[in-house]
Amino acid sequence: MIEIHHLNESRSRRITWMLEELGQDYKIISYQRDPKTRLAPPELKAIHPLGKAPVIRDGDEVLIESGAIIEYLVRTYGNGQFAPPMGTSAYNRYIQFLHYGEGSAMLPLMLKLYTSRLGEAGAPLQPRINSEIQNHMGWLDSELVNKAYFVGDSLTGADVQLSFVAQSAIRGAGAEMFPNLAHFVATIEARPAYQRAIAKGGA
Repeated sequence: MIEIHHLNESRSRRITWMLEELGQDYKIISYQRDPKTRLAPPELKAIHPLGKAPVIRDGDEVLIESGAIIEYLVRTYGNGQFAPPMGTSAYNRYIQFLHYGEGSAMLPLMLKLYTSRLGEAGAPLQPRINSEIQNHMGWLDSELVNKAYFVGDSLTGADVQLSFVAQSAIRGAGAEMFPNLAHFVATIEARPAYQRAIAKGGA
């Protein structure tokens, strides 16, 4: 059975949701952040030296990085679903969005989170950070005009990867700012597999 090493208030939900979509059994092993430092506990380093989450163990395979985990799960258990055929333009678009979620889109959102804790010391950075959020989230919103998903007409691993980005953007800016992203969030959160992942792993 696949193990998911899950840290509270992390991005592990994407992995439990992906596994629910794939119909795979899994076991959640939960860890709690230090309430003062907000860092992961040292116990997570027993599964991987970086002590980050999510991490999965599937037999002898131990994998970190959400994009790599999703790509592995879709390739191993997808049976041709949740990703376009390799060698197609749609596959190239899929890979682009799969890596964009953490490679580019999350950076301004994380900067916003960290600098907001600095109070006035972080104020000079806010205009540039807000501009980058608008740039990235605005582009994602434009990619969903008249579309439910980012690649093709059905859910792919790229949508799962981008879910955290979209949810963060809507929580921070509101549905009015990015209406297509808001519709995307409502669509994915209504999926039965997503609801099952929430029931098993917590909100």
